[in-house]
Order: sequence, then C-alpha cells, then structure tokens
Amino acid sequence: MGIPAFYRWLCNTFPDAVVDVTEDPPIFINGVKVPVDTTRPNPNGMEFDNLYLDMNNIIHPCFHPENLASPESYDQVFKSVFKYVDRIFSLIRPRKLLYMAIDGVAPRAKMNQQRARRFRTAKDAADEASITDKLRGSCTKEGTAWGIEGLDSNVITPGTEFMELLSSALRYYINLRMNHDPGWQGIKVILSDASVPGEGEHKIMSYIRLQRNIPGFDPNTRHCLYGLDADLIMLGLAAHEVHFSILREVSRKHKGPKRKNKAEVHNLKQRAGPYRQLESHLAGQKFQFFNLWILREGLAEHLKIPNPRVKVDTERLVDDFVLMCVFVGNDFIPHVPSLDISEGAISLLMRVYRKEFIRMGGYLTDSFEVNLERLEHFLQVISSREVSTLGCGGRSKEHQKWAMGLDPSLITEKESVISSNHVASEARILDKVKLGDVGWKERYYDEKFEVQTAEDRESLTKHAVLKYVEGICWVMHYYYEGVCSWQWFYPYHYAPFASDFHSLGQLKIHFSLGKPFKPFSQLMGVLPAASGQALPLFYRKLMIDPSSPILDFYPTDFELELNVGKPAWQAICKLPFIDECRLLNEISKVQHTLTDEEKWRNTLGLDRLFVHESHPLAAKISAFSERNKNNPKLNKVKVKRKINPKSRSVFYKFPTFHPHISRLPKGVAMPEMSISRHELLLPSFIRRKRKAIDHRRFARRPSIPPPPLGGRSTVAISAQPLDAESALASSHPFVAGSSPSDVLSRPLPPTPLRSRVRPMMAISYQYLVAESASASSQTSVAVSSPADTHSFVAGSSSASTHGDRRIPKRSRSQKRRDQRKRRKLHATATQQIICPV
Repeated sequence: MGIPAFYRWLCNTFPDAVVDVTEDPPIFINGVKVPVDTTRPNPNGMEFDNLYLDMNNIIHPCFHPENLASPESYDQVFKSVFKYVDRIFSLIRPRKLLYMAIDGVAPRAKMNQQRARRFRTAKDAADEASITDKLRGSCTKEGTAWGIEGLDSNVITPGTEFMELLSSALRYYINLRMNHDPGWQGIKVILSDASVPGEGEHKIMSYIRLQRNIPGFDPNTRHCLYGLDADLIMLGLAAHEVHFSILREVSRKHKGPKRKNKAEVHNLKQRAGPYRQLESHLAGQKFQFFNLWILREGLAEHLKIPNPRVKVDTERLVDDFVLMCVFVGNDFIPHVPSLDISEGAISLLMRVYRKEFIRMGGYLTDSFEVNLERLEHFLQVISSREVSTLGCGGRSKEHQKWAMGLDPSLITEKESVISSNHVASEARILDKVKLGDVGWKERYYDEKFEVQTAEDRESLTKHAVLKYVEGICWVMHYYYEGVCSWQWFYPYHYAPFASDFHSLGQLKIHFSLGKPFKPFSQLMGVLPAASGQALPLFYRKLMIDPSSPILDFYPTDFELELNVGKPAWQAICKLPFIDECRLLNEISKVQHTLTDEEKWRNTLGLDRLFVHESHPLAAKISAFSERNKNNPKLNKVKVKRKINPKSRSVFYKFPTFHPHISRLPKGVAMPEMSISRHELLLPSFIRRKRKAIDHRRFARRPSIPPPPLGGRSTVAISAQPLDAESALASSHPFVAGSSPSDVLSRPLPPTPLRSRVRPMMAISYQYLVAESASASSQTSVAVSSPADTHSFVAGSSSASTHGDRRIPKRSRSQKRRDQRKRRKLHATATQQIICPV
C-alpha cells in the first residue's frame, strides 16, 4: 500500500517531475489493430535499459478490476496479466533487461499489514453478502461468502495453488514472447515468482543495488520501475541512481473499496465479457513518468541549509529526507499522531530540518545508520509544535463533526447500509481522546493502548518508544540494504507522540537476521478462516476446529477503529498479533500430512533467467544445462504445456552481498538542470496552473517540429507591459531588462522527455503573468534552432492557420472560463511575486 497521500504531495510540490507518457498512435489494417513494434525507438525520446515490474500491481487489477466485471476463471486472469505486461512493455521498450517480481514471503513487519488487509477483505465480502441476501429475502448458503465476486482475491498470497499456476503461466508467456516478438529477443528476462522470499519491489531494489560496483556495471543505466506504491519513490531515492523513472497510471482520487452487486455484474457481463472489458479499459488507460532526477533537484533546493559551515552533501540530504518520511507512516510502522501528510507534515519536517541542521550537529543519517542523539533533538523541536498541530490545526472541524456522531467519509445512504455492521456503527462513536484538549496524551494512551494506571502508561510509553525507534532503524536498513531481521515487528497499532522520544542515545538497537517463513506458515499467519480453502486440509482445520490451540488467531468478528479525519477504508483492524512460536509449533504437527505437490508449493525457490538463443548468454546457458542434465533438481520444474521455445532459462542468484554505497556511482553523467532554482521555490499551485495553461493553449495547436538532436533550442518571449512591471523587474529573476517588454531569451535543456509540447511548457514565468494580465493582448513566441526557425502567434481569438491546418475556434463559454481563470491567477501570481519567496 505504501504511504497514504505521499504521491499526491509529491505531485503537488514537484509538478515538473510528472511527465505524461507519449505513445505511438495505433495502426489498424482491415479493422485489426497491429501490434506495436517494440524494436522502434521509444517515442518519449529516451531509451530505457531496464524495466522492472512490481507484478502485484498488475495481478490485483486483473483479478478484481474496479467497476468492471470480475473474471470467471484463472485463465481469464492470466490472459489479462499478459495484456497488461504487453502494454507496459510497449510503452518502455527496454533494451537490456525485463525484471518481473511477484511478492514472495514477506518479513514479519509486513505480514501484520497483510493480515489486516486480508481479514478486512473477507469481512467486507461476508457483510455485503449477508446484507444483499437479507434485502432479497433469502438466506446465505454456507461457503458462498465469495459468491458475489466469484474468486477470492486473498489467494494472491505466496503458497497458494493460484500463485503456482500464475508462475507457470508467466514462464509460458515469456517463452512465447521470445519466440515471436523481436523486441524480447535482445534482452534478458528475470522472473522472480512468489516462491522467492521478499516483497516484489524490494527484490527489484536488491538487484539494482547489488549490480553496482561490480565489473561491467554501467553507471548511466536508465531504470524504469512500474508500480503504484508510493514507497517505490523512497526506494528509488535510497538507491542513489540518477537516471530513474517511476511509471504508473494516471492517479485518480481514492474513494475506498467499492464492490459491485450482482445486478451490476450481470449487466456488465451481458454487454461484454470480463476479458474484453479489461482489454478495452487497459487500451484507454493513461500513464505517467515520475522522474527522480527532477525530484532530487527539488529536494536539494527545498532542503538547502542556510549559512552552512561546510559544503552540503546532496546525497546525505536525500538520505535524511528518506528518514523524515518514515515518521509519516509506511507498511511497517504507523505514523506519529501529530504528523499527517494531509496536514502539511512533510513541509513541517523540512522546515525544522533546515532551521535546526547546524544546532543538532549535522546530518541525521549516514546511509542507513541513524544518529539517535541528533534524531532526539530533531523530534523534540517537532514536539514543541505538537499541541498547536493537534488542537488548532485542520483537525478542529473534524472534531466537531465527530463530536456530533458524523463521519465525513460516509456520505451516501447506500455506503452506510453496505458497511453498517462494522463501519457506520463505529462512525457514531464519540471522539474520546480529544487531541489538543487538557489531558489529551493520557487519554490517547488509555484508549489506543488500553492501559489502566499511570504506572502502566509510563511503562508502555517507554516500550512503545523503544520499539518505534527499532522500527525506524529497521525500515532504513530495509530501504538501503535489505532485511536485517525477518522476525522483527512493531507490536502496537498506534505510534507514540514526538514529545515522548527521550534518551534515544542510550538505546541499544540490535537485530537478529533469522529466516523467512515457509509459504504455508505465512498463509496461516495472514489469511482469515474464510479463505481457508487456499490451504491444505489439516492446516485449514487449525483455523476452524473449536479444539485448535491457535483458534484465537482467527476471529470471525473484530473491531474496526475509525480515527478523526480518516476515511473508512483507513480504519485500524484491531486483530490479535500472531505468536510465532505457538503458530510454528502447531504447524509442525501437521506437516507430515502434505502431499508431494503441496510440499513443492511449501518450498522456497530461486529467480529464473530467460534469454533468446541469439543472445550472447545463450551459449553459456546451453553448456551449463548440458553439464547438469542429470541433476534431479532440474526435473522438478513443472510446465502445463509443452512448447518448443527458442530460448534458454536457468535459475539465477544475485551477486555476492556487499554493503550499499549511498553515493552516486563513479562515471555517472549528471542530467542538466531541468528547472531553475527560482521555479522550484515558486508556490507549487502557481507552477501547476502555469503548466495547465501552457498545455491547454499549445497542446491543441499544431506541434512545432523538434530541433535537431545536436542543436539547442531557445525560446524568445515578448509581452505587453504589465501593471506589476516594477515589482517584476525588482524581484523576479527571469526579468533580464528594465522592463518586461524586453525580449527574454534562455536556453532549453536538451532533456529527452521534453517532447514537442514541453518547450512551450518551459517558458518563463513572466510569460505566464503576461498572459494572465490581459486576455486581449497577443504574446509572440518563437522557437529557434541552428537548423531552422518556426514561429507563430499565441493568444489570438480568431482562427489562424499553420501550414495547411486550421486552429479550431474556442467557444464563448470556454473563453469566459479562461478569462476568469487568468484574472484569478494573475491576482494571486502578482501577490506571490511581490512577496519574497
């Protein structure tokens, strides 16, 4: 799941890091769509070397697509996954490597979150089925809790039969593509399926880290990672790779889980089959790049230390930013109560960091190692603003709503009915903590941690602080070097306050590596009894048998605790934490009942490397296979269909572990600054408005041919004098002359991802104000290069021509809307410019 609201904050703060993906227009012959030729140059102007797929972000929408009919069989799911991978591959067109990573057995710290999500999914499905049957006057039959959707999405967990079949299907798919798609024949493909321990994105990052500093590594390798989790950005920053882009779908506002009733599903299936629906939906899906090199530029400016005593190290600033973001929450530890992204927590953390950098003695981290004494100083400054944040911030209105028994996230009557068993009833509970009022901290620990006396509260607070600091160190190690303990987890549902972090320098933090769970053991730790069909029979009985010693691990009813200002889908599942010793002890008593096929599913596996026979590695792989053809382990590989592939595959192991170096690799070519310092420091909403206006004005008009690759484009801008002329001339850095009417000229960086429309987006801020000041004024924009020159006039209300094509007229209503937006933006922009940034 990542970090709630983090990606939205990044897009709002650094909008220039987000770039729409450019695609080749589809080609049809006799009404049939021609497959994309992935050997052609990438239309985005940049060739990527490696493409990494966090496969769980592909599997889930194919298994239970939102607002579409659900698939009726596993085969339909597999076909949808193939189409999804084809679409992403055609967008990126990797030239060296495709890495497909599926979540394997996770560390214990992650299993607690997986357990909560799966129990919540099962409960939601059962409640909806119960309510639907009551409304229809029928009774729910035993064992049909998943009848509405048809398939149980909880089987997307390592060790299930579904994951084994998916791995086999993906192996067949890779061989098929290498046989028939030339774009696949020149690359290596690594498949890390669910039998390989570790989360998918962390297996990917381990591969990237361990490739560095070994012979043959290219420091200018261009990486593209597909995934929807916001913590992928944290992992990308921690890798200290400059040429790194995150690919994801164009985000939509999260409205919580929405399930379809049977009538809706039936109507969808009547119009088109589930597979055709998803294929059509995927064809219309838009994608975006989030470029980490631009984010790094922005962080270097936003974290710039005033009057530093020594030269500031950008790489260590990035590491400290990663640490600060740990406090706003992730999949392993909850966020500090007074630090919420939606209430400006990250901006607060960065302001305090800049102000206190010298007083606290310097950087908070050295790679993954945290300086606890400096961290304590930092948190104590944060705690000084805790009362004002909790009592006088944006939560006061939410407190009033909750005091009246209202939940802002439950808007419609239908949603309240569907969730009445466990959400609507909780929404009417009064806020007993009343953060910010006198005694708020005592009430918080009494209610959230269920302590009774002052002595218990003090003891629990110290223990919670210790475990939370351990969690901070564990997460940083996980981001930078991988798992440092498979067994560690944070044993509470809530975090302590910043003001409770005392004497951190005296804490002794130590981790034992341990080993990962086996797949069936993890299934027993995260699945509810309602999903027991995914487990062998005797394992399933441990979940439902009244005499089972671990029956208390699988409650059929549990509390969902809503918090102030949080939507229903973020409710805390108050589930009991698994006792690992008790669980593994009972599992050991039934392991002998497993069949050979179940024993195979319960073992840990290795990555698989695939290459085409024309690849240079193919000869080495063939020789290796010939030498080991009698090895009994090779015969254990199962395939569902015999094919005659022109490819070779072997098991693959990562290079020998070596510590991650949190520095840029030697020989890396740094990209030119894509945005100026002053652009970065402009208010983010002004930059977003500017980008939107530029796109609207120029994207609909004929595109200007791009300049030759060897040349450098220059934008020349002339505008009418503005009322804010003196203010602009004195305060805005872009004004080169004494008057904004002077011609401005600045070079455009040859950034590959700035496509045909991008040069017009990169114009100076003065042009934005000139456009906003007068709707009737005309602004001349000329783009010139050493080879040729193209010019046109922007802002004219009448239709004009460009070559043989005409520019369509805008409607009157659209003109009026644009004029209102310009006037409003001009007033705000002028005020922002006059005030020092």
